[in-house]
Amino acid sequence: MTTAPWRDPALPAEARVDDLLARMTLEEKAAQLYGVWVGAATDGDGVAPHQDEMTSDFDWDELITHGLGQLTRSFGTAPVDPALGAQALARAQRRISEAGRFGIPAVAHEECLAGFTAWGATAYPVPLAWGASFDAALVEEMAHRIGRDLASVGVHQGLAPVLDVVRDPRWGRVEETIGEDPYLVGTIGAAYVRGLESAGIVATLKHFAGYASSAGARNLAPVRAGVREFADITLPPFEFALREGGARSVMAAYTETDGVPASADPYLLTELLREQWDFTGTVVSDYFGVGFLKTLHRVAGTEAQAAHAALAAGVDVELPTVHCNGDPLVEAVRAGDIPESLVDRAAGRVLRQKCELGLLDETWSPEPTGPIDLDSTANRVLARRLAEESVVLLSNPEGLLPLAPDTRIAVVGPRAADALAMLGCYSFPSHVGISHPALPMGIEIPTLLESLRTELPDAKITFTEGCDTTDPDTSGFEEAVARSTEADVCVAVLGDRAGLFGRGTSGEGCDVADLQLPGVQAQLLDALTAADTPVVLMLLTGRPYALGRWHDRLAATVQAFFPGEEGGPAVAGVLSGRVNPSGRLPVSIPQTPGGQPWTYLQPPLGLAGEVSNLDPTPLHPFGHGLGYTDFTWENTEDRHAEITTDEGHDVSVTVRNTGPREGTEIVQLYLHDPVASVTRPDVRLIGYHRLTLAPGEARRVTFHFHPDLSAFTNRKGRRVVEPGALELRVSTSSTTPHHTTHLTLTGPERPIPTTRQLTCRTTTR
Repeated sequence: MTTAPWRDPALPAEARVDDLLARMTLEEKAAQLYGVWVGAATDGDGVAPHQDEMTSDFDWDELITHGLGQLTRSFGTAPVDPALGAQALARAQRRISEAGRFGIPAVAHEECLAGFTAWGATAYPVPLAWGASFDAALVEEMAHRIGRDLASVGVHQGLAPVLDVVRDPRWGRVEETIGEDPYLVGTIGAAYVRGLESAGIVATLKHFAGYASSAGARNLAPVRAGVREFADITLPPFEFALREGGARSVMAAYTETDGVPASADPYLLTELLREQWDFTGTVVSDYFGVGFLKTLHRVAGTEAQAAHAALAAGVDVELPTVHCNGDPLVEAVRAGDIPESLVDRAAGRVLRQKCELGLLDETWSPEPTGPIDLDSTANRVLARRLAEESVVLLSNPEGLLPLAPDTRIAVVGPRAADALAMLGCYSFPSHVGISHPALPMGIEIPTLLESLRTELPDAKITFTEGCDTTDPDTSGFEEAVARSTEADVCVAVLGDRAGLFGRGTSGEGCDVADLQLPGVQAQLLDALTAADTPVVLMLLTGRPYALGRWHDRLAATVQAFFPGEEGGPAVAGVLSGRVNPSGRLPVSIPQTPGGQPWTYLQPPLGLAGEVSNLDPTPLHPFGHGLGYTDFTWENTEDRHAEITTDEGHDVSVTVRNTGPREGTEIVQLYLHDPVASVTRPDVRLIGYHRLTLAPGEARRVTFHFHPDLSAFTNRKGRRVVEPGALELRVSTSSTTPHHTTHLTLTGPERPIPTTRQLTCRTTTR
């Protein structure tokens, strides 16, 4: 029996795909350009925007006779036992293969924003916590484990990471981002991609591009970012993740920028992504994004026109289910309204990726191999470690923390005894499980109250909620204050409840008007701090909240961004002192609820000044964080050097642990550009290094700076390095430099090639 060329694994993928495309009918090629979402809710309680309106019935058996591009969320739609789910997915893949002429299975995709979004899978800390860790290596290790879990049940593609840079913290999806700085987002995001791809999973970059810059922080609102903001803040993390991470898929954003929806933007999806950045993978729509070109954006009058616009721009696959790329597309091609070449181009990209995944090989099998354990001990150990590294000690003016082991503690607040307080909106229990209240959570999630009692067995701990997360009832305040006054210290555990589309205080579609703590939690904190007992504020949130109102009234403040299933023990370990906190802020903490929108990447007129009575200066700046030991920085005198615009320069500092215990310092490098042809952020992060030192130990950290890291987009829209003065500030936060190197760049202005240096390499000795 002769094997068809497209089945021959010895041939190049391009040759195999060309042979296969030549054999396929229009219907078979179009079938590769959409997914199918079995079991999607249509009752208005969905997990995607307008899900009830955009989901329609289909005949599964008839549909798969032409083949199928993708299977949507076999594990993330409803609770399913992982082993049974793997068997069900294998059966579905066999049916798809048997139904079509070519026996080609579908790509199965799932959400994996903070772990595999499946019942019984490890719920890791959210991406904002990854940013707080400043630990790219650990994030890469986590992503590899997530990828292994996805692969173990037959999944091929993960819809993560989110690489949107926070521009307005009122946006509900801040918890899904890595932070407000493109260098931090890019380096951590690329690490996640490397980890996921190393397990054989196709990483999908979200949301390309501009989604987090929506006007007024409203989900899906228009983006009004300028050319330079888009080029220098929005796009770099995607460039990092493609060039240094190796991502094989990109998801087009819902939003429009300057009137052009991302899903219909050929500059963004073809000219920039493929021609300038040499991307060769697949572009998928965000859920219903192709249909939204007709229903929301109104740049298409019919489903066929929406399909045409998306395909022409560069969207290859319509997710999550067939709407525009099925019959409307086929009929329009047959009528001559859409060139078949667009279908061929997209189908070729999809099939090349399937070829890379081994799905075109005769030896491919859908059967799971090996044991399935989505919440292994190793997973939980890693989740605990990342949670511990991500907790940020914001203030501890009198040294009340760590708590004494035999103290009397009044734990107060609505987030102390709720396991969901640890989870973001894309964890399975918050994303899907909340709609199945009778079902067990599927994973063990110790609450902070339980964890604190375990951590401090000799302490006398009492508890009362005081109030709900969102309910305006204040009747519990009196008891909360009474419990507090009976104790040596009050730990007020406040924060967010993750949800979707207004069903929570943080999460997709849960945008806020200001940055005041949700519900009456601010009033509860007022009542607690008015009493005599010292108050430790413990925040479990998905975004930063304004804390200036209590800054001088709190004994200590600790911030954790949805730290995952092991977050309770991690936070309790910080409060007890077992864990020396090393997290640093990936987002600024505002002074007042209305002092935003603001991030630290501000040019001079974005900073406080005499021209306005409003002061946007944050209470705690980007990069800030404290610990339980002390560090001194040696050899920090200012230096001067002259280099060309293409010449590297090393900046070094010696850090010594002068405290009583091991600790971790995050050494940060910021760039200040005193004079440029366009306004520049006053400072911006261009490098960082996690440095763990034993008591008395000292190490020298060297940043290997290259002028590419100073590049920006000039008035002509080109990225350049300009000659002139620069300052490199080695710091412990964006506002606390310890050492400054004054550089003078000489020579002509230098255009930056597409192969520019993206990261600042560091070494230690």
